Amino acid sequence: MHLNEVASGLEPLDLTGSEELASLLTSAADLGIAHSKPSRYASRNTVVRHERLHFLEWGADDAPPVVLLHGVNQSSHAWDLVSLHLADRYHVYAIDQRGHGDSEWARDQDYSRDAMVADAIAFIEQQRIERPIIIGHSMGGGVTLALALARPELARALAFVDIAPVRTGDGGREIREFMERNVEFDHIDEFVERVRKYDPFRPLEHIHRTARYNLIRRHDGKLIAKSDRVLHEHDRPRGTPMSEITLEQVGAIEVPALVVRGEHSRVVTPADAQAFVDALPRGRFAEVAKCGHNVHTQNTPGFLEALRPFLADL
Repeated sequence: MHLNEVASGLEPLDLTGSEELASLLTSAADLGIAHSKPSRYASRNTVVRHERLHFLEWGADDAPPVVLLHGVNQSSHAWDLVSLHLADRYHVYAIDQRGHGDSEWARDQDYSRDAMVADAIAFIEQQRIERPIIIGHSMGGGVTLALALARPELARALAFVDIAPVRTGDGGREIREFMERNVEFDHIDEFVERVRKYDPFRPLEHIHRTARYNLIRRHDGKLIAKSDRVLHEHDRPRGTPMSEITLEQVGAIEVPALVVRGEHSRVVTPADAQAFVDALPRGRFAEVAKCGHNVHTQNTPGFLEALRPFLADL
């Protein structure tokens, strides 16, 4: 059973009058995030490559398109505050990647970078999204990078949030360990407390407001992580690694690109980020203070401050 509102079929579910949006507006007010009343905020499903993908759609049809790709064990809702801020100027598509959020779990258990890249390309083509700005965080940033190399004509611009092709930080291990240890919960407060200890940058009330998007109620009453159980297994089959892209290959990306690093990130070191920026022909760098790896959720105002001038220059 879902804890959040989600479209049950192919018809969009309008969320502009929902309690969930009201909760999001409270968080935006707490953080001082500017926004207009969204003209569209909808939960939607589609089928691409024989998989059902869920996505959130914001903004007007004729606005410039933005595609958002989340990190591992996260969902499209990780971008809610960002989407709310952008929705008055952009047509935003925030995708639940396969096995995450409210999308279908992959029947072949293929969660490789290549599979996710193929999903993203198929989604963009199916929805007839022309030259989107693609913003990817962590795992989603790896997908964005591989997509840009595979289909260089597809995107207008790119933003990579706390990801780099060469990473020497040890924060990836911490993420894997958190996922392996946090799969089932008796009560939502148990989940919130574990997230609070893992993520000291986010206010407790904001973790409470967003917990519903990470959990689903099983038939026995237990709350379980929404992401596919296999993703939480220590020895899961990993398919094509998210790395294996070289800095030399990055030099082929000709569109404007922004690399964003969290000040306290343990995944991407300052040297990793700088090497990535230097390899990009049109690369720019921004470091966001008072956050770690999950830049856009841990310091959303700081992330938007870094993103705005990049978007304005496009």
